[in-house]
Amino acid sequence: MNKSELIDAIATKTGLTKSAVGQVVNAMMGEVVATVSEGGMVTLVGFGTFRPVVRAGREVKNPKTGERIKIETQMAPRFSAGSTFKEQVAARARMRG
Repeated sequence: MNKSELIDAIATKTGLTKSAVGQVVNAMMGEVVATVSEGGMVTLVGFGTFRPVVRAGREVKNPKTGERIKIETQMAPRFSAGSTFKEQVAARARMRG
């Protein structure tokens, strides 16, 4: 499912317009990105947590040239699924398999 399909599904389930749902989805995504970018966490109980993590600097090898390249320490986003989310996915997997 992509973003526009998500907006369509939410609009259908809520009876809201696609435009209104699109604004809410965009605002939510923007707030999550802004908060995590500033070093904060966003926790949606039952769904999951978005948080920043530090990736250590390291040296890698360019596969084409063999040249060693240094990658600086950087922040990266991480998502951890919540227990309700995990349980529902596991239950669906058990039903299929």
